[in-house]
Amino acid sequence: MLTSKQRATLRSMAQTIEPVTQVGKFGINENLIESLDSAIEKRELIKVTVLENSGLDAKEAGFIIAEKLNAEFVCATGRKLVLYRRSSSEKVEHIEF
Repeated sequence: MLTSKQRATLRSMAQTIEPVTQVGKFGINENLIESLDSAIEKRELIKVTVLENSGLDAKEAGFIIAEKLNAEFVCATGRKLVLYRRSSSEKVEHIEF
């Protein structure tokens, strides 16, 4: 569980990163979860765009994806959402709070 200070730090870091993928008309499926899992393992902090035709808003999609990835939902701003999970790989530069 993230504290509000950690969440604020991650939100500020996420402002400069580009979205890694989009949730489209097929919604949240197994292929999307697999690609997000590998992306969050390499980066720890990812941003995802939720398209209007997905039928979900960003916050709703964020909670669903975070649960499936065992990650933390950081925030949703407009149609974008931010997720965080500490990587288990030693090769990744970890985000320190």
